[in-house]
Amino acid sequence: MKSIAFFNNKGGVGKTTLLCNVAAYAALKLKKRVCVIDADPQCNATQYFFDEKVIDFIYDIGGFTVSNVVEPLMDGEGYVRDPQILKCSSFGLDVLPGDPNLAIMEDFLAREWASAKGGDIRAIKTNLVFSDLLDKLQIYDYVFLDVSPSLGAINRSILLSSDYFVSPMSIDIFSLRAFGNIQKWIDEWKRDWDISIKNVQQKSKVPTLKYGPAEFIGYVTQQYLAKRDANGESRGVKAYEEIRKMIDSVILECGLGQSIIDQKYEIGTVPNLFSLAPMSQSNNKPIFDLKANDGVVGAHFAKVKDAEEIFKNVTLQLFERIDD
Repeated sequence: MKSIAFFNNKGGVGKTTLLCNVAAYAALKLKKRVCVIDADPQCNATQYFFDEKVIDFIYDIGGFTVSNVVEPLMDGEGYVRDPQILKCSSFGLDVLPGDPNLAIMEDFLAREWASAKGGDIRAIKTNLVFSDLLDKLQIYDYVFLDVSPSLGAINRSILLSSDYFVSPMSIDIFSLRAFGNIQKWIDEWKRDWDISIKNVQQKSKVPTLKYGPAEFIGYVTQQYLAKRDANGESRGVKAYEEIRKMIDSVILECGLGQSIIDQKYEIGTVPNLFSLAPMSQSNNKPIFDLKANDGVVGAHFAKVKDAEEIFKNVTLQLFERIDD
């Protein structure tokens, strides 16, 4: 099993739409066993996957969510034995739903991190909560994690537990600046964790779970405006292209792309799909699987076909990097 977090500490970059459609392409078209963990307290992925009836079941009746994974640790009960996963047939994959209550646990995980640095074994086990969760999902080929745009305690645990992370980004100066923050914080987290393990008196009590950091495998540019050149090729407008030229040098300077050898940092690009994204969200279906009865009319059919090719290319490039 390979675990991949979709992360950028700048919000509004189309992260969830990208993750859900890449995961769906892997499941529906490539026939991979896929699970998505919605670890963003905004729960956008959960709302994308499921209709209102399922959402009501999860939150009103008491379905299992990502918060159920962390809550036992807060109560001193240890790890969850068996996470309960929901099937999402329209996307062809399984989902561990998100929960707004996960945000409440940010302070708890932050306090545990401070205790872990002193060698406290219970606090160390707490910070391994997502590593333990991923270890329980070995039946899947790929586990995708949707995370919030922050560098807080929850994302720290996730980025130190996952195998890889990819950064969806909009083409603007703020996305560029975010890359420097990511590498700086990951380096600091790794140093702190090494100190934690060093300070444990009884090393045999430390769980033998993978604890990163996640390897950066590239970025996906999104939400740019494209137009056709004289040869019919799709080109980004000039303002976007100027910023786009700067991305790789920024990644190289901050040291984020050290593990990427003989490949471009850019995995792929997703132009602005306009009304197709909200149409797919309201129908709880992947963009590339939209049909006439979902509201597709006229030129939209060509856009849906284009979207399938776009998500195909991104998915194949992503897997090529992690399956070598």
